[in-house]
Amino acid sequence: MGYRGILKEHATVLNALLHVSDWGAIAIAAWAAHLFYLGNWGLPAAYGVVIGIVVLLAALLFPRFNLYQAWRGASIFDEVRAITLAWALVLFLLFTFAFTTKMGIHFSRGWIGIWALLGWGTLVSCRVFLRVALRWLRSHGFNQRRIVIVGTEGLGEEVARRLLVSPWIGLQVAGFFNVGAAAHIEPGVPILGGLPDVAGYVEEERIDQVWIALPLKEQDKVESLLHALRHSAVDIRFIPDIFGFRLLNHSVTEVAGFPVMNLSVTPMVGVNRLVKALEDRVLASLILLLISPLMLLIALGVKFSSPGPVLFRQKRLGWDGQSFMVYKFRSMVVHHEGGGQLTQAFKGDSRVTPFGAFLRRTSLDELPQFFNVLQGTMSIVGPRPHAIEHNEQYKDLVDDYMLRHKVKPGITGWAQINGWRGETDTLEKMRKRVEYDLYYIENWSLWFDLRIILLTVFKGFINKNAY
Repeated sequence: MGYRGILKEHATVLNALLHVSDWGAIAIAAWAAHLFYLGNWGLPAAYGVVIGIVVLLAALLFPRFNLYQAWRGASIFDEVRAITLAWALVLFLLFTFAFTTKMGIHFSRGWIGIWALLGWGTLVSCRVFLRVALRWLRSHGFNQRRIVIVGTEGLGEEVARRLLVSPWIGLQVAGFFNVGAAAHIEPGVPILGGLPDVAGYVEEERIDQVWIALPLKEQDKVESLLHALRHSAVDIRFIPDIFGFRLLNHSVTEVAGFPVMNLSVTPMVGVNRLVKALEDRVLASLILLLISPLMLLIALGVKFSSPGPVLFRQKRLGWDGQSFMVYKFRSMVVHHEGGGQLTQAFKGDSRVTPFGAFLRRTSLDELPQFFNVLQGTMSIVGPRPHAIEHNEQYKDLVDDYMLRHKVKPGITGWAQINGWRGETDTLEKMRKRVEYDLYYIENWSLWFDLRIILLTVFKGFINKNAY
């Protein structure tokens, strides 16, 4: 079966449609309950306000129950339980509000009761229909994720077997990497090599995920594999052999009956990706409208201060380790460094023009990167993109360095507003920058982004480390 990722490439749109379908299901259930119980097609204005409040509560609370996470391979009962709890909380808040404000006397209790039942039924029915539709699409080759399995005889073989007999899950096993004794994999799953071959194959092929199916006693092999994959932005999942343990309150994802722990994944999935994209496009457009006169003046200043182009362009690594061209106002004289070397600007650097020094101190040289944001290669907030030469230099020196590429690079970031910007002339400075970048990725939210943007306005433009 060939690789077909049509739905995968539009996952953000599908996630947004799921939000809208839930809101629509709630509104339709309210209208149907009014028609059934009160026999009237038209909803009074007051009833419409209540429906709007409930839809708003659902929009705020449903994501808290992970209703828009990837339910691929998970049990339908788990999803129905999550829907039931989320809907019950929405109704509880509605009833509490009606009781405390004594507004309940103005509405039909029968209508609300029937709406509660119809709303739950409609929400569940929509999810069941979606599951059936996705199962059909996945079984016909659409919405697939290509994975490789790294394991031994036993657990690794069983993972491959279960995935092969469950095509509706949408996980296409590209191959198996054998660790230890010879494994006898199901027909259709090629053995691609051993542990040392994984990183090279993942880099060369279009692989979405690496599944590590090794016993817990093989910790040294897991660590070796994670070290080998440290330069890759591929998602890594670990399937531990924990079935003999008694666990309490553990948190795992279940896929095809197996507990799966996410070891290294991006937060920009589902609705998060949509929110981030909207945030970037809307804010970048508004900012560019406001600063366009300033950018014109800076462009003239660059042009008349030294010979050469107005913009400086350089290849950097972005999301998932993909290269892109970053834009900045040129702040140095035109020069070339050979031998794959790239020297960072330092204090008293003779290559920096007087006007360029002003731009660098005030971060005004970064303004053209708002065009990168509109292109979709950068975000307003995220880890700063480093030159490819610097990535090659530091990826073996700083643990988890390449995990910075789990999100789009940003114009500003958590590291920058905390003072970790400018020249990284010591290894410790780069370690601290990466530490703050990874904290941002792990704790991302829209409110965190807005906080960073606000702090950038007050403390992020001028910095003593910017040369």
